[in-house]
Amino acid sequence: MMSFEMNDRKKIGLGLTAFGVFFSFLGVVFVFDKGLLAMGNILFISGVSLTIGLKSTMQFFTKRSNYKGTISFGAGFFFVVIGWPILGMMLETYGFFVLFSGFWPTLAVFAQKIPVLGWIIQQPYIRSFFDKYRGKRVPV
Repeated sequence: MMSFEMNDRKKIGLGLTAFGVFFSFLGVVFVFDKGLLAMGNILFISGVSLTIGLKSTMQFFTKRSNYKGTISFGAGFFFVVIGWPILGMMLETYGFFVLFSGFWPTLAVFAQKIPVLGWIIQQPYIRSFFDKYRGKRVPV
């Protein structure tokens, strides 16, 4: 069995990622404030880089199958910085879903094991939705 070691670099990376998501959320709540959105993007990318490592981050974003997501996420970031936050967030959201689409089945299985959320997901209509879009699980 492989143990997961949480060193200081990964702790800082997870914290930066969480702050990035928080700042992005605040940027959307405050009517697409471009400063908060840009700060959220920078913190999110920095956090991911620290959590999984710079080499793994570069390999992930430059993988041939991830080009569409990487380009749309990068273009979205550019549009946020130049002052078009709504278009930028739309592009970033699309890029995020394309980049991390392989993780959704794994996330769905994990969510089913959470006590209250798992019960909700097990309801027939919601379960049929997850079963319809279930693909191969990605090892995490």
